[in-house]
Amino acid sequence: MTDAPAVAHGHTLFDPLAEPYLASADVDIGPMFGSRGLRVRGKVFAFVGHLGDMVVKLPAARVDELDGGGGLERMVIRERVMKEWLIVPVTAAKRWEALLAEAFAFVDEITPGAPGGEPPPEPAIMGR
Repeated sequence: MTDAPAVAHGHTLFDPLAEPYLASADVDIGPMFGSRGLRVRGKVFAFVGHLGDMVVKLPAARVDELDGGGGLERMVIRERVMKEWLIVPVTAAKRWEALLAEAFAFVDEITPGAPGGEPPPEPAIMGR
């Protein structure tokens, strides 16, 4: 169940941090887990969750490292552990900016079309 006031509060913290990313041609906003998240070339790297916390995509080893410290916890959806998603509560808002930057760098690097990453797929040509 979504806590609308908490989500609104989360956005008052998250949205100003998101603005610089949205200035990039590769970053936009799109749907994720019933919310709207920051995407780089179509892949979500952060969003405000249904309780107003920030949720970020990080390497699984980094999530393992951070899980349980300072109120940060691995995301679980319907008893399914999400290996690369970390919930960062509003009580840890001072960590949002750095973890948002980490999430962007991670997803930017692994998303097709990234400099040094996997090249984007070539368009299909009929008759080939």
